[in-house]
Amino acid sequence: MVRMFARHKVADYDAWRKVYDAFDRESLGVRAHAVYRDLTDSNDVTVWHDFDDQQAAESFAGSETLKAVMAEAGVVSAPNIW
Repeated sequence: MVRMFARHKVADYDAWRKVYDAFDRESLGVRAHAVYRDLTDSNDVTVWHDFDDQQAAESFAGSETLKAVMAEAGVVSAPNIW
């Protein structure tokens, strides 16, 4: 299993969360996930996603579908991924 973390800013957490919750991550290889918010800035979001292997994680991170969903959700900064 591989766990990938991503941190980024969003324009509006509530709007972002609606799109995030509706996104079919499983079809792109995500096996589990969670969302965290910064205590002092609710629009500073960290998510983690679990994958079967590194190849699945890299495929997800580079997916055009993910990029489109992030734009629709109002992500306003490039994600810091680790």
